[in-house]
Amino acid sequence: MFDLILIVRNNWELFLIGQYPNGPLGGLVCTLILSVTALAIAFPVSLLMAVGRISPFRFIRYPITLWVYILRGVPLIMVIFWTYFLVPLLIGSNIGAFTTMLCTLVVYQSAYLCEVIRGGIQALPPGQIEAARALGLGYFRTTLYVILPQALYNSLPSIVSQFIAIIKETTLGYIINLQEMTFAANQVNNQLLTKPFQVFAILAVTYYLLCYGLTQVTNRLERRIERKRRGTGDAAAAYAPATREQ
Repeated sequence: MFDLILIVRNNWELFLIGQYPNGPLGGLVCTLILSVTALAIAFPVSLLMAVGRISPFRFIRYPITLWVYILRGVPLIMVIFWTYFLVPLLIGSNIGAFTTMLCTLVVYQSAYLCEVIRGGIQALPPGQIEAARALGLGYFRTTLYVILPQALYNSLPSIVSQFIAIIKETTLGYIINLQEMTFAANQVNNQLLTKPFQVFAILAVTYYLLCYGLTQVTNRLERRIERKRRGTGDAAAAYAPATREQ
């Protein structure tokens, strides 16, 4: 235990921000920035893909469905290598490890978030669409103003769970020398040489605390959404007998 405290005390800056300001920003801060940025970019992309997945137009639905199936069927490490070698060929210049991993996570996670949002949309009662159509709303206005707000609210816990997955997936950036938290831990281990268990135990505890905190947020969101659903259901049940009596 004393070794763990000593390692953290002597290397907390490396764990937190990497070699910054004498080098690129790394450590825990790099991991969080990469994860938040990847989610922020992947979310609108996945939203468009989810709408396309349920589109009545086959020329939109089929290509997106194929793309989602392909990405969900291959390991993330393969997508990292594809991005690492393919993107420079497409744009004609090299890109950094951070940009490579960001592009990879956006492409990969957009497929998973697409299915999360699509599930939220298809879980809504059909009466929502029928009521919107009865009010004279077209397909696009029904999707934008009626379906998506409810589906996204119901999908919030799953979206947070995907954010947790993104945080854990950033560790694979180590293979392309991305200076995130795992890379920083390996640098500390190379300096100490004799205490790999303690160093990587610190890394494991850090990831656990971070992901556990977000898991608790997910659980609270699920309970809140469930209470709201139950309250709405009770209100509807109470209103129905009154309507029949009239």
